Amino acid sequence: MDSAAVDTFEAGRGRLASLAYRLLGSAADAEDAVQDTFLRWQAADRERIEVPEAWLTKVLTHVCLDRLRSAQARHERAAGAWLPEPLLDGDPMLGPADTFEQRESVSLAVLTLVERLSPNERAVYVLREAFAYSHAEIAAILDISEAASQQHAHRARTRLADERRRGGGAPDPAAAHRVVEEFLAAATSGRTDRLVALLTDDVTAVSDGAGLARRLLRYRTPERVASFVRAGFKPTPAKRRLAGGPITMYVARVNGSPAVVAVVGDRVVGAVAFDIGDGKVSALYGIAAAHRLTRLDEAWRRYDPGVPVVGAW
Repeated sequence: MDSAAVDTFEAGRGRLASLAYRLLGSAADAEDAVQDTFLRWQAADRERIEVPEAWLTKVLTHVCLDRLRSAQARHERAAGAWLPEPLLDGDPMLGPADTFEQRESVSLAVLTLVERLSPNERAVYVLREAFAYSHAEIAAILDISEAASQQHAHRARTRLADERRRGGGAPDPAAAHRVVEEFLAAATSGRTDRLVALLTDDVTAVSDGAGLARRLLRYRTPERVASFVRAGFKPTPAKRRLAGGPITMYVARVNGSPAVVAVVGDRVVGAVAFDIGDGKVSALYGIAAAHRLTRLDEAWRRYDPGVPVVGAW
């Protein structure tokens, strides 16, 4: 392959990776999809490709759809063991974040909710909301009619509407940071009543159980969520052994949301991301399975987290 063709692909690599991550919810799978797209670009008759960006977007989207439809992916997702892979804010794979729709499309909340969509609905939603493609362009990418694209978009928005984050925008980062610090102080204090006061009436919590559970752990109601959180944040020798040493906790931002990042030495061992509205926590996403933390761990080693909120836990 000539250098001009490589340069053309590399110029769009970041956008392709961001699209793939939004479609697949996994940085590792997104990187594989981008590499598959590069191999197809390498083998293509490029003289017949009039608009390389459009061609690459179409190929990458179909590679991702094939992955979503694969038997292995369907099994893991249907088994209830799937959660998105969290990314530290500033990671280029998070892609465009200029609009509320772009920021929301990469939140853990929406990445989790789009699992309820069909592959085509998911693709239309991401292409439309995060990358502002027209329905005519989406129809060409997916090989469907423009009317079908509009129908997929309508169904996707309808299915997500009742559960997606509301309020017209994210809370002020400083205010959200304070809520998370209050939450962490309450979680480590042993007083469940303080935790309950920081949770909305319809709060939900989901955890991958550090990868030890066969299915995701889900909790609803402030009392149950508070009890789960209190047990999870209670320091014990067994937890330190499992983590590999004393745990230090920092408040950071993950996928655009405030989060607690748990670290042993310079290694990330867990992250809890929060949805916050009206000064309270409305949802928590606990991720501690090692295979979901690889990219976050790599980014953390280059990140200055500041002063820990909890040290030597």
